Amino acid sequence: MKDDTQNNTKCSPLPYQRGRGKIFVFHQGRRGKWDLFFFLLFCFFSGLPSHAASLKVEDEVGREVAFRFPPGRIISLAPNITEILFDLGLDEEIVGVSIHCNYPEKAKTKVRVGSYISVDFERIVFLKPDLIIATGAGNTREMVERLEKLGFPTYVIFPKNLSDILKSILHLGRVVNREKEASRVVQEMNQRSQRVVERAKGLPRPRVFLQIGEAPVVTVGKGSFADDILQLAGGENIASTEKEMYPRFGIEEVLKRAPEIILISSMNPKGDYEKVLQEWSRWKMIPAVKNGRIHLINSDLIDRPSPRIIEGLEEIARLLHPELFKKH
Repeated sequence: MKDDTQNNTKCSPLPYQRGRGKIFVFHQGRRGKWDLFFFLLFCFFSGLPSHAASLKVEDEVGREVAFRFPPGRIISLAPNITEILFDLGLDEEIVGVSIHCNYPEKAKTKVRVGSYISVDFERIVFLKPDLIIATGAGNTREMVERLEKLGFPTYVIFPKNLSDILKSILHLGRVVNREKEASRVVQEMNQRSQRVVERAKGLPRPRVFLQIGEAPVVTVGKGSFADDILQLAGGENIASTEKEMYPRFGIEEVLKRAPEIILISSMNPKGDYEKVLQEWSRWKMIPAVKNGRIHLINSDLIDRPSPRIIEGLEEIARLLHPELFKKH
């Protein structure tokens, strides 16, 4: 799928959306009526927003967003955003989250407003948010545009590597009036990541294959934050030269590139990973299989551009270089 980051007026979905279903749309003939209905409902319950105290900023895909500041009622449309907001101490201000948000535990108590690509507009109206925060890596342009048309300011983040993740946290700290807290989180993340980078410096870089999809087998290519994490942890991603961010790999290609380590992300909550591991065990000619270096890793630590990505970085470094990164 074409990368839409060059079009700064729109946000784009992640090129590889794992099992997230079809795009949510109303029938073309009724769409205008539904949008008008939700907008009138919004005005009836919350009134037109006051501009007495407002902030106007540019989000990470180049859109101008104006909203009531500081926002007292916030909706998060992605798990990584929810984790960041909780880390910034916004427990009470978060009034709605996506169905994918499962961390921290308190996130499970928040009102669910839908998935990455399908939201419950009526529920959002009743929640009366001052600000909605979305991600360019999952939420669709159409969804963001409709939210804006209905009167809901929507700020989009779009991190693509660890450096971008740190910037996104600082950006969110600004828009939610938690700049001090955001600086603290970023400083700690920086310190921990630098410790890993320094210890991995000069070490042999084992060839790594990271599997994030089962059927078909999907991995991470250049431009993905998981590729960045593998490099920082002291590994060489065998798919880093691929043009696609999330390319499909056949077993023949894996055999050809001979990874020394295979990491399997637990991306599917219902996945049978014992079966996945057994399937790999058949290919004894792959160095990783021959030497027993196949590992299952928590997908939430490497698939989400949130503060916990540092835990993922540290875990991968331990798996790649167990002699230097022993778990204490």
